[in-house]
Amino acid sequence: MVTPSLMTAQPSTPNFSTLGLAAELLSSLEKHGYSQPTTVQVDAIPAALSGRDLLANAKTGSGKTAAFALPLLQRFIDTPNNKVKQGNAVYALILAPTRELAIQIGESIQAYAQDLTTQPKVLSLFGGVKINPQMMALRGGADILVATPGRLLDLMNSNALSLTSLHTLVLDEADKMLNLGFRDELNNILTALPAARQNMLFSATFPDELKLLIRALLNNPLEINVENLHRASQIQQRVITVNRERKNALLIHLVKDEKWQQVLVFCSAKHSCNRLALKLKKAGLNAAVFHGDQTQGARNKALSEFKEGKIQILIATDVAARGIDIERLPHVVNFELPRSPNDYIHRIGRTGRAGESGMAVSLICHDEYHHFNVIEKRIKQRLPREKITGFEADDVERQETKVKTKSKSTKQRKKHQSSEETPQINAHIWGNRKK
Repeated sequence: MVTPSLMTAQPSTPNFSTLGLAAELLSSLEKHGYSQPTTVQVDAIPAALSGRDLLANAKTGSGKTAAFALPLLQRFIDTPNNKVKQGNAVYALILAPTRELAIQIGESIQAYAQDLTTQPKVLSLFGGVKINPQMMALRGGADILVATPGRLLDLMNSNALSLTSLHTLVLDEADKMLNLGFRDELNNILTALPAARQNMLFSATFPDELKLLIRALLNNPLEINVENLHRASQIQQRVITVNRERKNALLIHLVKDEKWQQVLVFCSAKHSCNRLALKLKKAGLNAAVFHGDQTQGARNKALSEFKEGKIQILIATDVAARGIDIERLPHVVNFELPRSPNDYIHRIGRTGRAGESGMAVSLICHDEYHHFNVIEKRIKQRLPREKITGFEADDVERQETKVKTKSKSTKQRKKHQSSEETPQINAHIWGNRKK
């Protein structure tokens, strides 16, 4: 494969009208308040319209959904007789790691298409709900299908759709799909796709597994690298040290004392979410949970009411860190730190979006000091530690120094283990490439 050409994001941002989009799309964008394209849209849309493979390093809040959705809609407009006629054929496929992201992408595409003379058939399909209505919806195929990998395979195995006419594949949040264990599912999907197709891969981080996928999947891709998306002026990051048993009380104090109107709180486990929700409700705060043990209906209801302002505090696992777009969300709290430093980036990216300012607060206790040091190395920032009167952690400096010393003593051992802990992928099985 030819080495990817590199496009570094340019500071200038032309109007949408200069990107090769039809008047119908421009009208829809204007109605939804899109005045100027973001950096990733400026770089991606013309390249995607030319049919080229794309590799985009696009972090949360960068406008990447429109970057791949608008070219798909433009292709639909440019295709003669653009109504689905070939049975259950799918012409463009977007894979997303979570149900909520799949729903959101589908809704965004339908919004962009609202002024089109001929409406494309756009479907969002995911697990956690009955499959029969989705099979019925696929009768007549789809112009654009958004799906989670597991549910797509279920539908493929039931012969509910055909991918033989597919012209474009989009992988959104590709790194998260690998982290969630979708390797086998992606193998099976990619090997079923036609070799001649356009591929667009969007990801905020590039772990080694993803590099293998890039080499096997993309053909001479244009690489778009969007840097410095979350400027310091957009997201204020605070780190507050506190004893573990006082975290609940400190969070309640911050919400009430600083008069936070809307807060997204991240925990590392479902039971932690449930336990924290009970504590907050006892303190008179309006809180709800959002995690994988809930039904899809319960998750939709919690997210919808949070967006509408009916719920003040939403407590979530990392399933919400990818793709959930909440306009003007002012506060994000890391009640427990994520396992991966990359997930920290996605968590805080829920605030400070689209030019808005936001605040990300991390509550860290003694046994989290070292892990937060790792996160700081990843984001290349050293953040000052705060103490809140009445909630001070015991011996903060001594504990943090002790953890750092212990870390140095085990550095070599971890270095030797790292290669064994990294999952390996056979790159040659990642589907058929264009020749």
